[in-house]
Amino acid sequence: MKTAGAALSAAALLLLAGATPSAHADTTPEPGNWLMLTVTHGDAPAAEGGTLLRCDPPGGGHPHAEEACAQLSATEGRITALPAEDTLCPMIYAPVTAHAEGMWHDRQVTWTETFPNTCTLHARTGALFALDGT
Repeated sequence: MKTAGAALSAAALLLLAGATPSAHADTTPEPGNWLMLTVTHGDAPAAEGGTLLRCDPPGGGHPHAEEACAQLSATEGRITALPAEDTLCPMIYAPVTAHAEGMWHDRQVTWTETFPNTCTLHARTGALFALDGT
């Protein structure tokens, strides 16, 4: 009978543990159209923080928020669908990795791509990753 009682006690503890909210239980993303954007250069570790782009209304600290939001709206938030600019970029290998994470019309967005240099990044992503204000 001891083992049956111990099993019931263990089961009750497991049920109670599952019923208590954890510190990380609220992982529901914030609604709306927003992306946290980072650009890392070379072999640098992933950047902490980044730049927040909010759309509706445009803002959040992005230096070209209105233009970036308009470009994203035209592609329904799909970064891979942004039209590439017809730009001549130098053939200098100085890799940059762009990362975006957030929400667009209740759809979670996670995107990362490495480009051969900053010129190629800007030609491919327009104002979205123009985070230096230029």
